[in-house]
Amino acid sequence: MNLIFFSKREGRTRHLNLAHPATLGAVGALVLGILGTAFMIGLELGKRSGPHFGGADAGRWAEIVAAQKSEIAEMKNDLQERIDAIAMRMGAVNGHVIRLDALGKRLTEMANLDHREFNFDAAPAAGGPEDESAGVAAQIPDLTLMLTELEERVNLRDAQLAALESVLIARQLREQIYPDGRPVRAGFISSYFGERQDPFTGHEAFHKGIDFSSRAGSDVVAVAAGVVTWAGERSGFGYLVEINHGGGYVTRYGHNRRNLVSVGTTVQRGDTIAEMGSTGRSTGPHVHFEVLRNGRQVDPLTFIGR
Repeated sequence: MNLIFFSKREGRTRHLNLAHPATLGAVGALVLGILGTAFMIGLELGKRSGPHFGGADAGRWAEIVAAQKSEIAEMKNDLQERIDAIAMRMGAVNGHVIRLDALGKRLTEMANLDHREFNFDAAPAAGGPEDESAGVAAQIPDLTLMLTELEERVNLRDAQLAALESVLIARQLREQIYPDGRPVRAGFISSYFGERQDPFTGHEAFHKGIDFSSRAGSDVVAVAAGVVTWAGERSGFGYLVEINHGGGYVTRYGHNRRNLVSVGTTVQRGDTIAEMGSTGRSTGPHVHFEVLRNGRQVDPLTFIGR
């Protein structure tokens, strides 16, 4: 094969015979020189990059994988601890809710509310149109914040319901200790509070109570809750029972045939405390009933009328 070269300057042509041994030798030497140069450059680059890549062997990769596994295990442990903490807080909140439900039921009964309207055994009714916008899933920090806010709300409701219970108990206590009703189960008023003619002397005298007449031995009952502070004979009263109700109120039940309570006994409204009689300064079976407010007798008819 011949290569023909044209010279523009001299206008002549030159021939190069590729099949000539000299030409082949020159081309081969040139190719070998290029390959040798490339090989030397590759060796030099390998030497320079050896320190960088020499550590990335199987042992190094094993260490990297082990470190990553350790990090994953730590992340799992941390996540499990967070889940356990949230579960414990949820358990505490659930305990608060159970106590609030029990307190709500008790308050419903104390306040005589309709249990069907305030049903603590069922979830409160809720509803509304569905929001078409796509919701965002709650994240762990958001759940912690939501749980904290829920705990604060539950604690607030707990305190509010406890305060309401105290108010209702105080109101019921006041109603229990406030004198209300008649001191007998059967009978009629035979003498009223105020000025009257004394049945023994015939003179004008002030009657400090109301007399209820009935058959001898009939029940004498407490008109309010309280503690018995006197149970025995007293001049003019015969056998007397005196009950302190607190709040400055005291009631007296006189002329009993027999007292059925003793000093220190706690009684409730309607409890039988004595048998009607005619002891002391009396003309027949009746109970002399007095109401004292802050140490002074007041008209018992006001309390009987309640």
